[in-house]
Amino acid sequence: MATVFESAGAKQHRLGELREFLMSRRARVSPAEAGLPDGGARRRTPGLRREEVAVLAGVGVSWYQWLEQGRDITVSSQVLDSVARVLRLSPAERRHLYVLAGLNPPALEAAPEDRDMCDGLRRLIDAWMPFPAHIMDRYWNTVMYNDAAAIVLGMRPEISQNCMIAFFTDPLHRARVSHWEELAPKVVAQYRSACSEYEDDGGFRAVVDELKECSQEFVELWERRDVLPGGQNRKEMEHPVVGTLVVESTQLRVPARPDLVIVMHTPLPEADTAEKLEWLVSPEGRRGAMYPLAG
Repeated sequence: MATVFESAGAKQHRLGELREFLMSRRARVSPAEAGLPDGGARRRTPGLRREEVAVLAGVGVSWYQWLEQGRDITVSSQVLDSVARVLRLSPAERRHLYVLAGLNPPALEAAPEDRDMCDGLRRLIDAWMPFPAHIMDRYWNTVMYNDAAAIVLGMRPEISQNCMIAFFTDPLHRARVSHWEELAPKVVAQYRSACSEYEDDGGFRAVVDELKECSQEFVELWERRDVLPGGQNRKEMEHPVVGTLVVESTQLRVPARPDLVIVMHTPLPEADTAEKLEWLVSPEGRRGAMYPLAG
């Protein structure tokens, strides 16, 4: 994380923050939590001693003392991970430790207490009605979607629940997306960008391998090796009931759940899209948009 362009003042501030952060984290871990005797009356502070952190982390006592003093020393990710384990750091705190130590931080993972956020996320996408919204994991597997996504985008249980695979293999979805050939390179480039964050992850390889088996179009686009960040895509669709719909698809991330991506479709001021979407989710519109529909 630190670069040759870091000023002396910035480095001093960073190392000072590292010192204060490590001291505060060490103070909150009791000997009992670390599997050590509490030391009785001989212990002046409730937290761990520096030498205890060093021993438990498998590093030299002097080295850990220098680290906590904020000295400008060389650190490795392996040693920082050991220190993070002993200090019982959360995923966010572990990333913060990396940044303060001058290393590129690891990918953020969901903390245990944040893994069960499904009820809140369901409320979020349901509140987006009558506009389509869905949530996918890092591999673009569908986690949940609202009724508008089913009615407008054709999301349904009987197709592949991976958005990338469905994009290339679901004839209903493909028939509805106008200018599919123009959108496909952008979608593939965004997926390659998502893959690059987890280069050794077998989940991404499984999706790519399956697509290579079933879609030559995907193979050709994948071999371009284009990369784009997940952001916004303009989508023009032809719905069999209401005709043209023009929306903007936006990918959002929740810091507490970095393994999930929220995709919200906003109607653009074209083709009376907002009014059409409102009608489609109405009782009358739902009767006209029941699946299966001809593509």
